[in-house]
Amino acid sequence: MPTIKSEGLMSKNPDLKQVLANLVTQWTNLSEKNGYLTVEQDPDWPSPCVQKQNERLIWKPVLQSQHIESELSFDNVGEAFNITIDPQYSSLFTTYFSDNLNMAHVKGEFQVLQAWSLEDFERLQQNLVGHLLMKQKLKQTPTLFFGLTDQEDLNIVVNNDTGEVCLEYVGKEPHEVLAKDLVAFLNDCSILKL
Repeated sequence: MPTIKSEGLMSKNPDLKQVLANLVTQWTNLSEKNGYLTVEQDPDWPSPCVQKQNERLIWKPVLQSQHIESELSFDNVGEAFNITIDPQYSSLFTTYFSDNLNMAHVKGEFQVLQAWSLEDFERLQQNLVGHLLMKQKLKQTPTLFFGLTDQEDLNIVVNNDTGEVCLEYVGKEPHEVLAKDLVAFLNDCSILKL
């Protein structure tokens, strides 16, 4: 069960909240124009994102606050490693339930990971714990993955010490800074509908 944080992270990240809302609006506008992406109903993996439209099942990003009583957080992950998880990273995953979002950046196309449901958020926390354990074992800077590139071992991460968005090969230190923070990075991105 994820830890619930008593004070809201979004109050600390109003700019990121607006950037996320803008990206979801872009996604919605493209979906309205080109048609929403369909999904197959999986009874083992339900999500508030799944909706019925004209006899088809589609998905749409939905605000978490409309589907859960308390805000999710990564506090339990941070406590396990005696670090504070960067609040902008937490906000990225505690605002919407959504499928991963296809995005474009000057460096190329990628996917922004998202939590499909409460259960998926818990899985994301477990994967982050595994990632941070690896970074700790290698005596490397703690990073927080959020973006997948078309190269299997190249991720987009937040440097937890600086807040910078970086490219990082699995098992290596970040090797290229893409932006000073998530707001700047996401402002340089656009939604792709594939």
